[in-house]
Amino acid sequence: MSLSNVTLTAGMRNNLLTLQGTADLLKQTQQRLSSGKSVNSALDNPTSFFAAQDSMNRAGDLSSRKDAMSEAVQTIQASSNGITAITSLINAAKSLASSASATSDTLSQMTYESQFLQITSQITTLASDAGYRGTNLLTDGTLSIEFAPKAGDSKLTVTGFKANATSLGVTSAAVNWVVAGNASSALTYMDTALTTLRAKSSVLAGNLAVITTRQDFTDNMINTLSTGADNLTLADMNQEGANMLMLQTRQSLGTTALSLSSQAAQSVLRLF
Repeated sequence: MSLSNVTLTAGMRNNLLTLQGTADLLKQTQQRLSSGKSVNSALDNPTSFFAAQDSMNRAGDLSSRKDAMSEAVQTIQASSNGITAITSLINAAKSLASSASATSDTLSQMTYESQFLQITSQITTLASDAGYRGTNLLTDGTLSIEFAPKAGDSKLTVTGFKANATSLGVTSAAVNWVVAGNASSALTYMDTALTTLRAKSSVLAGNLAVITTRQDFTDNMINTLSTGADNLTLADMNQEGANMLMLQTRQSLGTTALSLSSQAAQSVLRLF
């Protein structure tokens, strides 16, 4: 049966349109209550929807950089651990050189030198073991960290150095300690190596401070962007709950009004 074959009174048609409008509002309110958002699509509010999407996209891009920052921190921490261990070995080697220079006993000097050479080999091995996930700053490796969502906009490059015994000059100290003065000269090489390690450690510490600061900044920016997006799209649940109660009441009253408006047409039946 086509709609044109059914005739409604003006009052019934108006009440029906009102009920349909109330049903649409109920559907919208239910969606807001279930999703927690007053803006669920561009149809709800194009300006707020796309502004919120832009903020969330940027927050997502920043979040993807956080993993790389965390990995960079671990890489630098591994290098720092290596420097600490190498420093301990050099101090131990320095003690051997001091003991050798303090005695004239040839056998003792040779023994100290032999122990020194063992420590020297351990320094090189330890430097090789200080890498993290394929990057080793103690074997002249390089670490590049991106901070901004777009590659190249903001990054930090950490340049490593060679921390093996040869590069630090430690092997040059082991030159025939039974000869007078050689053991004492070895102490100078040790001090130079320690100075180099302290300088490199300071540089790594500065780079680590930059990365951790950027981590905190990134976390704060993600929180700010997410909060801004929520402010544009989230619904006031108290208000939407009150709206639901009011719309349910309106729907009930509309149904009653529609029933009353149909009574005039029903009165025709009384004639039969």
